[in-house]
Amino acid sequence: MTVSPRLSCGVDVGASATKLVLVDENQNIVASDVRLSGVDYRATAEQALATALEQANAPRDRVARTVATGYGRRNVAYADDVSTEIQCHGVGCYQLVPRAITVVDIGGQDNKVIRLAADGRRVDFKMNRKCAAGTGAFIEEIALRLALPLEQMEKLASSTDRAVKLSSFCTVFAKTEILSHLRAGVPVAEIVRGAFLSVVQRVIEMDPLAGEVVLTGGVVAFNPTVAAILGERIGRPVTVPPQPQLTGALGAALQAQRTQTAGPIKPPL
Repeated sequence: MTVSPRLSCGVDVGASATKLVLVDENQNIVASDVRLSGVDYRATAEQALATALEQANAPRDRVARTVATGYGRRNVAYADDVSTEIQCHGVGCYQLVPRAITVVDIGGQDNKVIRLAADGRRVDFKMNRKCAAGTGAFIEEIALRLALPLEQMEKLASSTDRAVKLSSFCTVFAKTEILSHLRAGVPVAEIVRGAFLSVVQRVIEMDPLAGEVVLTGGVVAFNPTVAAILGERIGRPVTVPPQPQLTGALGAALQAQRTQTAGPIKPPL
């Protein structure tokens, strides 16, 4: 009788989106799901798993172990363990880019800078949770103020090389600045690119971003111009892995696989 290979599951429940990955015994992604987290994180995590299992054409009992991460990680009823976002993003990115790197993750509500050594060991990290500036929420607020569909922001930002400077750190004050630019006749595309530039600037202010920069998160997944602007600002191209929104979930799945017989995940040093 042929024994079906076991799957490991990682689920990253963010404040904005929930991401789930199933990996096989060879650490290949066999299925994934991304959806809005909504208000019921537990139900969203269940729906994400059901969708991924359908993609993989696998029954639920093929999932050997699940690790949850992200803002809502403790709301995943089927998780065997939890792990921090910093740990999971580091593991996931190193799997895709196995060398010394500086990971920048721009999420819906926060951003992270994680420095990894050549062996994958984490040597430093910084995280910003204080303000929406520098996150996907900032871009969403600007789109709302400009009465633009969110999916139009990337098209507009990539259509020009010019960008207005938004000097305000606060999202509320930045919207007031935008009104002034509109009154002055500044093209909307330049305002949108200015919003992207503001997100990048907040990240650079967190950390000097030495070495090779790997950019992940939902913001860059839907707005690749953010990666181009970051590269311009630091003077070298940045690396964007395939499916950059999934790196945290991938890292969680890899940890689930590594700890199938090792017990609970130990807190990072």
